[in-house]
Amino acid sequence: MALSEFSLIQNCFAAQAAASLRSDVRLGIGDDCAILVPRSDHDLLVSVDTLVAGVHFPESTSPYQIACRSLAVNLSDLAAMGAEPAWFTLALTLPEAGESWLSEFSRGLFNTANQHGIALVGGDTTRGPLSISIQVQGYAPAGQALRRDGARAGDLICVSGSLGDAGAGLALALQDNTDGDNFLLQRFLSPAPRVATGLALREIASAVIDISDGLLADLGHILERSQVGATLQTNTIPLSSELRAAVGEKRALQLALSAGDDYELCFCVPAEKAVKLAAIAEQTGVPLSQIGVITAASGLRALDEQGQLMPLTETGYQHF
Repeated sequence: MALSEFSLIQNCFAAQAAASLRSDVRLGIGDDCAILVPRSDHDLLVSVDTLVAGVHFPESTSPYQIACRSLAVNLSDLAAMGAEPAWFTLALTLPEAGESWLSEFSRGLFNTANQHGIALVGGDTTRGPLSISIQVQGYAPAGQALRRDGARAGDLICVSGSLGDAGAGLALALQDNTDGDNFLLQRFLSPAPRVATGLALREIASAVIDISDGLLADLGHILERSQVGATLQTNTIPLSSELRAAVGEKRALQLALSAGDDYELCFCVPAEKAVKLAAIAEQTGVPLSQIGVITAASGLRALDEQGQLMPLTETGYQHF
């Protein structure tokens, strides 16, 4: 059964949003604008992403998983900047306003939002090919947000979690695999934004980015903005046992370098601060691995286990 726009907003979003409003929301869904109360002595960080059916997720993906993924990839941007999530808006384009689809989408959206303390404060709905645009806002103490342009020669290159899992999971999703217990599939459909890790890294990281387009591509953005180079030790890149078992060691490494969609953090740390990594990993429950070093000479080199240069032919996802 199709809903009118206002019934859609009220039934599927407004009531749940009102139940989870933060104290810094003076007025949420229902007017032309939300009224928010900015926090003093903090910077406000804002990011927006659009996910399109058939481009960013298979069209057969369940509405619950679409919602989880759509909000999670935006939260990952806040994590990469060391920001505390605060609010988000949703622009939802639908072929039709089916009540059962929207009910499941709403359930996934608010489950993810409540996990991270972020409040839905407004948005828009329209008819058209399925796409989801979410804008997130978050806080960092003034001048303390993490950026991409602070890496310096000698800094250690590190990553959170394991890499390559979501690349293998995407292949399963494209085969319409719906096994809810499959680790790799869930790593693609329900990425875990590393918000707590990003907050902890504010104390030690010189540069951070989230891995959305692949390690090589995203580390390359840090190198470009910081005007430095890097050497990776590929045998230290963390690969999950599930990925190794599914595709083998060689393909697992290729996926880790270039597949993207893991939404782990890649970050640089001055060597003298690396002693704090173990404590952060224990505090957050997310493993942190050293995989290379920043160099003064430009360019990105990858070395194999024998210290030999590896050819880098796959460099990451291209949006156009």
